[in-house]
Amino acid sequence: MELEGKLIVKLDPVTGEGRNGPWKKQSFVIETLDNYPKKVCFTIWGDRVPLNNFTESDTIRVLFDAESREYNGNWYTDLKCWKIELSSPGNVGQAPMETPPFSADDAPFELDSDPGDDLPF
Repeated sequence: MELEGKLIVKLDPVTGEGRNGPWKKQSFVIETLDNYPKKVCFTIWGDRVPLNNFTESDTIRVLFDAESREYNGNWYTDLKCWKIELSSPGNVGQAPMETPPFSADDAPFELDSDPGDDLPF
């Protein structure tokens, strides 16, 4: 999955020790570029993605996996980031081009004004 938005905050890294050894994670939040922007929090596990290469207010594209798990009858969802790219500057905030409505002036052939002509077959 992927989502594009403006990086608004990088949270401090969190480290710990588990039964499989030491672990590290860091979360960050982006704001989508939609008409009604939403804030979305992602998590990077380990040192897979160098978050220090990006600054707050950069427009980025985040590639991630969504994963949910159950614990004591409650469900928790993680958005695990596995790649971050800077968005191309030409595409940021631009609405898609609209196709103008078709008119008879755009027709590739001459329209007859007399609809009474017979068909050729």
